[in-house]
Amino acid sequence: MTQDEMKKMVAEAALDYVETGTVIGIGTGSTANHFIDSLAGIKNKIDGTVASSRTSAERLAAHGIPVLELNNVSEISVYVDGADESTRNLHLIKGGGGALTREKIVAAVSHKFVCIADASKLVDVLGAFPLPVEVIPMARSYVARELVKRGGQPVYREGFTTDNGNIILDVHNLKIMEPVKLEEDLNNIAGVVTVGIFAKRPADVLLLGAEDGVKKLT
Repeated sequence: MTQDEMKKMVAEAALDYVETGTVIGIGTGSTANHFIDSLAGIKNKIDGTVASSRTSAERLAAHGIPVLELNNVSEISVYVDGADESTRNLHLIKGGGGALTREKIVAAVSHKFVCIADASKLVDVLGAFPLPVEVIPMARSYVARELVKRGGQPVYREGFTTDNGNIILDVHNLKIMEPVKLEEDLNNIAGVVTVGIFAKRPADVLLLGAEDGVKKLT
């Protein structure tokens, strides 16, 4: 079974968490795309979606799935999204696609966060995947220096601008032993919009696609 087949399998499994007559939060990335494609088959079951990126909004609209503005939505029953890394504590690194801020906002609003990924994303310690940090452009150099002080090696993601008009620093060589503490620390650096550690608001359910089927961690 290929990695892409595992992603498709786990995306289809996430449909079980879709509640009739509710608004669904939709993530960004290759695994989330599979979920969007699967959701199209039951689109009449839901009232609409809130997308975490323009790319996902466009894919939803192409399927004829209503996309709503978050400010016009009172609640989201479930948020379904992928991850770049996850621990068994359901702490995540997200933001490889650059949508981490909007992803974090939608996750915060949602009653339940279901993370879908292939089994390769499960790790013992976060940090092998470079940690994305969204930064106000004028603060890029300052934030980079602060990240170096904390033991990271920030790399500017050239040619990329977030949907919010900001830039991304991908931080290499961090071994994230205390995800909640580091998330709070990095978020307090002036000029940081948000960091791609999802630990203060982790996933509630992790569905992992593996050779022998879908595994569920809670």
